[in-house]
Amino acid sequence: YAEGRWLLPVYAGDTLRSQSTVIGLKENSNRQSGVVYVRTQGLNQRGDAVLDYVRWVMVKKRDHAAAAPEAVVPELAKVVEPAQLVVPQGLDFTRYDFAQAGEPHRLGDYAVGEVIDHVDGVTVEEAEHMLATRLWQNTAKVHFDATNRADGKRLIYGGHVISLARALSFNGLANAQMIVALNAGAHANPCFAGDTVRAWSQVLDTAETAAPGVGAIRLRLVATKGKAGALRGEDGKYLPEVLLDLDYWALIPT
Repeated sequence: YAEGRWLLPVYAGDTLRSQSTVIGLKENSNRQSGVVYVRTQGLNQRGDAVLDYVRWVMVKKRDHAAAAPEAVVPELAKVVEPAQLVVPQGLDFTRYDFAQAGEPHRLGDYAVGEVIDHVDGVTVEEAEHMLATRLWQNTAKVHFDATNRADGKRLIYGGHVISLARALSFNGLANAQMIVALNAGAHANPCFAGDTVRAWSQVLDTAETAAPGVGAIRLRLVATKGKAGALRGEDGKYLPEVLLDLDYWALIPT
């Protein structure tokens, strides 16, 4: 993921649709598949953009012997700049109720570079991930049909792993309220039923906003089957136990 921004609030009763534009193509070395880069917009019933982001997906070639189109890899920003963050109109954290939130931590209580172990874990069961995946309207067979993989396993949808990690991050980041930008993200390794997912976060940056009492905090959220703080090996590659590496901005009381 890259250059993701939430642009407008969405309310119950809104009707959402999406449209994507292909902005890049690159054949893989196996010549059987390639990477397609797309910019996707989410639109409400009035045609207003509520979400904009870039993602890239792997797609099989129709004819493996066919020549690939000329490679086009888009140049993407490594981070959404704080000035580009969209704070919902009228948001005011000056009277934020920390007692009801369950944690006292404000923006100033976090230090850049700090690693937060969210402690808890969630074991993914055989059926629950399929129910959630259907709610997200993802119908990819690999999430439901065990005969689609040689090992007979059903792959856990990456969106489910993101949801689990974000929920686990409440323990230590309860006041990191709403995500306003998605800087980068990678589904590092597959997740399967029976895996126990844990999460940790690292504070990458902080920033001010023009909204009263509202600050921004840039976080790396990692879902893992391993220990907090462990991300890459000596070769620079993700450790095999790392499932997700997500870089985002959230709003938090100052």
